[in-house]
Amino acid sequence: MSAYASLSGHFDRIAAMSNAIGILQWDSDAMMPTGAAGARAESMALLRVLQHEMAVDPRLGDWLAEAEGDADLTDWERANLREIRRVWSVQTALPANLVAASSKAVSACEMAWRQARADSDFPSLLPYLAEVLKLQREAGAAKGERLGLGVYDALLNDYEPGGRAQKIDALFDDLAAFLPGFTEEALAAQARRPAPEPLEGPFPVEAQRRLGTRIMAALGYDFSRGRLDVSTHPFCGGADNDVRITTRYDETDFSKALMGVIHETGHALYEQGRPTAYMGQPVGQARGMSVHESQSLLMEMQACRSPQFLAYAAPVMREAFGASGPDWEAEALWRRYTRIERGFIRVDADEVTYPAHVILRYRLEKALIADAMPLAELPMAWNAGMKDLLGIIPPNDALGCLQDIHWPSGGWGYFPTYTLGAMTAAQLFDAACRAEPDALPGIARGDFAPLVGWLRTNIYEQGSRYETDELLTRATGRPLDASVFKAHLARRYLPAG
Repeated sequence: MSAYASLSGHFDRIAAMSNAIGILQWDSDAMMPTGAAGARAESMALLRVLQHEMAVDPRLGDWLAEAEGDADLTDWERANLREIRRVWSVQTALPANLVAASSKAVSACEMAWRQARADSDFPSLLPYLAEVLKLQREAGAAKGERLGLGVYDALLNDYEPGGRAQKIDALFDDLAAFLPGFTEEALAAQARRPAPEPLEGPFPVEAQRRLGTRIMAALGYDFSRGRLDVSTHPFCGGADNDVRITTRYDETDFSKALMGVIHETGHALYEQGRPTAYMGQPVGQARGMSVHESQSLLMEMQACRSPQFLAYAAPVMREAFGASGPDWEAEALWRRYTRIERGFIRVDADEVTYPAHVILRYRLEKALIADAMPLAELPMAWNAGMKDLLGIIPPNDALGCLQDIHWPSGGWGYFPTYTLGAMTAAQLFDAACRAEPDALPGIARGDFAPLVGWLRTNIYEQGSRYETDELLTRATGRPLDASVFKAHLARRYLPAG
């Protein structure tokens, strides 16, 4: 057996382990009874240790060295070797006892977070989150030493390969300077238009679920390889060819669940569309989280808040809730779905104010990783940042620093990918609409095939064949350009006349 074949077979087994972990994690977040938390944490920790042991198998270094000298490998296989070496370099930096301790700390912290969020009680979460943070610092230091990176960049690299805080700092500082003035201008333009009246509920959960699954099907989600469930925080998870999403329902406002479903379906379409031949290989994985977030935000913000989508969706919504009247017409719905408002919750934010939520979290997590502020001061620092960036202060921690699961779940370095993803989404949607003239007319008919077909060819099926900059350049003709995102905001929120 060749060295490449040995590597490929080994990573197929690692992928099988990842699939088992993925389903157990989904169950923990969506359906597991709280009394099972302790036993589940032990099981998850063991599986992650076993997976880690497979990823640092001493044979991998020799196989890699031999395979990299094989002149007969295809371009895909060479790209796979590049990604295998990336995985191996990071994993060999982490001792097994740190992997196990981190898994247990995350499991305990996630359960504590659910209760703390319900009670708006940050002090009850503090000791659990402090342990997760301590272990994240240790992991970042170990990876950074191996990769020649600072602690935060080493953590960021897990989610955004090649990403660096220095570049993000410049980008986010520019956005932080641009957005307040633009927001004021957009709010003034919005005030000159008729304000939509609130839609009168209640909107039964079952009706919302049926509406959500109908829109998921229109977008192209394959229900034979996934399902829709409920969780505290919407997410996309599961396993290869078993891509599951969740949402949360509010019977007074169906749009929250619907847009959550659309967002997570964007993630799921990417996962369901990855290259079949390399599904279990590193090269077959999604290309970093900024690209992944671009797929969810492309569907939620670019496609499904467009006038074309509302033209299709308006009668579908009226049918779902037995509604009628001018407030349910496409134009009124479009005004509602593109309404700007300074709010406390990131996942409910509009696309104009959303980047401020991300910039806040990015700045705070960088400071916490660097030990530049005590963790106990997080609520106070969060509220101060909200006032500076959005001009509002959360009335409690449930609407403030307790709203996201990312830090309790060990996702330090993840947050900046949301806004990088928003910029990428704007650039990809612009390119898709230029390349596929029927993309927008298709959306107006409820036919997403032209848009999704372009994404499948240019993004989904490419997996991690290319580095992020090259993938985006091949798809759109240029690397990430923030001006496309700004132009999109101006077209949508500062209409001519």
